[in-house]
Amino acid sequence: MRAFGGSCNLWGGGCIPLAELDLAARDWVPHSGWPISYAELEPHYRRAQKFCGIGEKAFESGSFLQSSPRPPIAFDEASGLVNRTFVSTPVIFSDAYRGELERAPNIRVLLHANLLELRASPGGSAVQSAAIGSIAGRRSMVRARHYVLACGGLENARALLLSNAVAPNGLGNDHDVVGRYFMDHPSSRLGAIFGVGGDQVLRPYDRDLGEGDVPSYPEITLSDEAQRVRKLLNARVHAFPVERTVPRGLQALRQLRASWRRTGGEPTVEERLCTALNHRPRMVQPSDASSAMLALRTGIGAVDILRAFVNKLNDRPSVESDHVDLVGFFEQAPNPQSRVMLCDDRDALGLRKICVDWRLTELDLHTYRVATEMFGQNVARACGGRFEPEAWLRDGSQVPPMYTTAHHLGTTRMADDPKRGVVDRHGKVHGVGNLHVAGSSVFPTGGWAFPTLTIVALSLRLAENLKAKLRSDAPAEMGDQANAA
Repeated sequence: MRAFGGSCNLWGGGCIPLAELDLAARDWVPHSGWPISYAELEPHYRRAQKFCGIGEKAFESGSFLQSSPRPPIAFDEASGLVNRTFVSTPVIFSDAYRGELERAPNIRVLLHANLLELRASPGGSAVQSAAIGSIAGRRSMVRARHYVLACGGLENARALLLSNAVAPNGLGNDHDVVGRYFMDHPSSRLGAIFGVGGDQVLRPYDRDLGEGDVPSYPEITLSDEAQRVRKLLNARVHAFPVERTVPRGLQALRQLRASWRRTGGEPTVEERLCTALNHRPRMVQPSDASSAMLALRTGIGAVDILRAFVNKLNDRPSVESDHVDLVGFFEQAPNPQSRVMLCDDRDALGLRKICVDWRLTELDLHTYRVATEMFGQNVARACGGRFEPEAWLRDGSQVPPMYTTAHHLGTTRMADDPKRGVVDRHGKVHGVGNLHVAGSSVFPTGGWAFPTLTIVALSLRLAENLKAKLRSDAPAEMGDQANAA
């Protein structure tokens, strides 16, 4: 995404720490285990909270401790399910920090400066410069003592693979690990719960009912013990109401409100993206006549609207649900055969694009089927309903239809052994002394948690380490310069 702030312009705002088990080496999950522990990451989570605009909220492994306005379902231990809480921030980093970056005397932001290549020393042990260029054709070069690659879960790997003038397989890729272990948080519709209004499974988890500037929301997840005993990856489930027929008056009110939103107010994610790309969409503005007709229909349907308003006052949904859809979001097993690679197609700068070979393992499929049964049966039992799974769950031979959540992970994974990872425990690329990587691409595993809070925590940790290194290196460099003189 060629815009100031990059893909953080599309961030949904969810913040939650990973769990201790997510970082641990699990004997049933091949290639699992971070080289750093949850205890090492915890203080950086505390600093990341402030940066993300969520204050100093108490948290523990895998969850914030903030209570929700509506009590979630109380699962018993035998269910294998627990509620974990995330918080949501309104902060968009490009808006919140642009002024600070512009005012900082020691920071220079270059817009339209796309990274073309990291140019290495003859032996490939250091980066000597970064070649940059604009789509308009301007070219330049940046030289620094240290370089931090922070271009996202896909582009970090692509940049290393493209930097192949000295290292034919790409910089930091002596062991063919760059681009491998690609993960996401696969999602799919698991089934539906029938026979209940669904309030118990909907209202406590409804993201439209948060309170305060930084609202908290529970999510239904697998317990650590269930993952260990049943040999599962981590997972969560979210319930979505499928409404019965919406009364005409309420339908007219919703359409009228939607027409007002198109004429002003806060920009949508799509509008932010188009604006950043200097290509704002041509919104269809409602005519006076159509607005008047909607207003008339709204007035005629006043009884419907009043009934919905009374429901809201009594903490009930404005329209009853016909049934509840369950959608699952899963951790993906790290797999070296799941990878991103350079392809022959080229972008506007003439650079090779990447192709993604996204692969699931038997452990992934096992988790989807077992976790779905746990989610469906236990949630249905808690609210007195009946769970009907999707066809792919009833027929064990079918491959589940999985969809991306655009949480790109693992392509420059962290490991102490350069044969198992691209960067070390400090985020430095193995074999390249002054090149570091920040972002979700360094995650060895991903849990189910939204990755941004962990990305910020790891980035702050890397910044702290780099500051200490620069301070310790400075006297030696000054001495070398004096001796040379």
